[in-house]
Amino acid sequence: MSGYYPPIGFHFKVEFQGIQNTSDIRFQSVSGINAAVPNSETYQEGGENRFTHRLPQRASYENLVLKRGLLIGSDLIEWFRQAVEDFRFTPTNVSVSLLNGKHEALERWTFYNAWPTKWNIDGFDAEKAAIVVETVELSYQYFRREVVNGSLIDQAILVKQKT
Repeated sequence: MSGYYPPIGFHFKVEFQGIQNTSDIRFQSVSGINAAVPNSETYQEGGENRFTHRLPQRASYENLVLKRGLLIGSDLIEWFRQAVEDFRFTPTNVSVSLLNGKHEALERWTFYNAWPTKWNIDGFDAEKAAIVVETVELSYQYFRREVVNGSLIDQAILVKQKT
């Protein structure tokens, strides 16, 4: 037995480039970290009758979905309001980090040029004693997955220091 245990999914952090309000990084769930190459193009080569070549086309990404308790005075929602009400879009990079027990990042997903596409507030119900949950959806160009501790990011820093 190697002693490896998969990381737990409830300890994470969300950061928005340009949004400094530390309350805006607290979310109860993050979903939509998905990428796929759903389509391929076929190419028939002259003289080759046994098969056709299948070539991958570009990747596609789902929206990033963030949920949290309603936050009053949120810089994030002000950024969203500017996009929806004023139609002023200011794309930003968003990072989601999976943390270990020492609050250190194990892996990080960076979503490039993200902008808000949907904002939803759960309904109010006088018969339930539940917090008000807001959901924000972000569209983005692409994301990169970075392994943080003892891996790709640390190696890249070492290479830069040597040169």
